[in-house]
Amino acid sequence: MSDMKIDTVRSSNSGVVGRALSEARGHRLVLDSSSRPQPDAFTNSEAFLAGVSSCGVTLIEMHARETGVPLKRIDVTIEGARSAVEPNRFSSVTMTFEIGGVSQSQADELVATYRGR
Repeated sequence: MSDMKIDTVRSSNSGVVGRALSEARGHRLVLDSSSRPQPDAFTNSEAFLAGVSSCGVTLIEMHARETGVPLKRIDVTIEGARSAVEPNRFSSVTMTFEIGGVSQSQADELVATYRGR
């Protein structure tokens, strides 16, 4: 038997063009297309970026706990830029980590751990 972890999400149309309903483990999420003129819910692009930035938060938080680093707070801001010509691709993604309760060298090590995984 494999030790592979499998995450499953099921997405369906919602009855509103450009809006999908996604479900995982009984939790539901409404996602709007990034190309909708005025989205009401998180867009697909925002959800993707949130997945990446929240991974940074949780991975660093758990690693700090496991290694005894006195992390008090972490905020990760992620910004993805897409051109109008290729809106389906990010031309750049920038992440900014703000970490409280640790020295600069500890913060640098925590971010390096995230980048290395």
